[in-house]
Amino acid sequence: MFAVLVAAGWIVLARRTGSRQREAAAAAELRLAELLRAQNEMQGRIAAMAEVFGARQAETNQAINQRLDGLTQRLGQSISEQTRATHENLRRLQERLAVIDTAQTNIQSLAKDVVGLQAILANKQTRGAFGQARMETIVADGLPIGAYQFQAQLPNGVRPDCIIRMPNGQPPLVIDAKFPLEAWNAMGAAANAEASKVAGQQFRRDMEVHIRDISEKYLQPGETQDTAFLFVPSESIFAAIHESFEAIVQRAHRARIVIVSPSLLLLSIQVLQALLKDQRMREQAHVIQGEVIRLMDDLGRLDDRVRKLHGHFTSAQKDVDQILTSTDKLARRGARIGEMEFEAMTTTSQAMPASAPVERAVESRTGQLNLRVVDED
Repeated sequence: MFAVLVAAGWIVLARRTGSRQREAAAAAELRLAELLRAQNEMQGRIAAMAEVFGARQAETNQAINQRLDGLTQRLGQSISEQTRATHENLRRLQERLAVIDTAQTNIQSLAKDVVGLQAILANKQTRGAFGQARMETIVADGLPIGAYQFQAQLPNGVRPDCIIRMPNGQPPLVIDAKFPLEAWNAMGAAANAEASKVAGQQFRRDMEVHIRDISEKYLQPGETQDTAFLFVPSESIFAAIHESFEAIVQRAHRARIVIVSPSLLLLSIQVLQALLKDQRMREQAHVIQGEVIRLMDDLGRLDDRVRKLHGHFTSAQKDVDQILTSTDKLARRGARIGEMEFEAMTTTSQAMPASAPVERAVESRTGQLNLRVVDED
């Protein structure tokens, strides 16, 4: 009995389970149909979206291609311009390099000249010749020949570098061109302040000795001027001496030695040239006065001759006025003659009325004409 009940329960349970399974299957079929419908809708939407995306992608690709083309063109133009600019810059750079090469060549030549100048200044004799040459050039360019003399001997036997003959019989002016440069070059080549100080002291001593030598040898009372020139062949050295060695300048002034640079020597030469020109003018003053006196004599004779000529012209003017008066009279008479009336005369004379005007008979080559003149009274 129990087994029957169990079987019946299983049957009932199986029926219920099958019913549920059928319901579940129907629900699954409905869901599957809805899924299929949703899938179809989804595929349609996906196709539409794919079409839209395709169109958008084509437009995007076209825009990108256009932009790429424009960018490529701009890049090409920019590269071309940059290439031209680069070539132009390279050309200018080559020109500047050529100028730099030329300048470098000039600098090398100048360096050789400087080295040669250093060699000149290193040798005392050559250095003296260098200063002598500059001084001689300035003097020879500024003064006439005969106003100066190089290496002339003074009465005491010494030979200064140059003497300038002063005007008005004054003693000559002495110029010395042997400037000591050894200590000066040593100051420039000093490695430290102590060496520069030692070189400066040596330069001061050399200058003092040289100033004393010029004062003792070249300043001869009555034979030379009371002042002499110490020629410095460099403007920079001249400025440095006046700036850093004032004591040397003062010592030179007390010894009546004037330190001159090329520009100051040139200025002094120009002043001397003016003095010499004035002297020449004064020397020629009597000649000029004689010429003026002869000129005044000639002028007096010219005045006499002009006055005589003026008298002749006055007399001639009077004659011309008289001639004009005569010609005026002749012209008036000719006009009157032109206004006269002529009548043919017969071979026999005819009686004229008592009241007739005055008559004049004029005999011509062709016959006799009776000229009747009416009295203007």
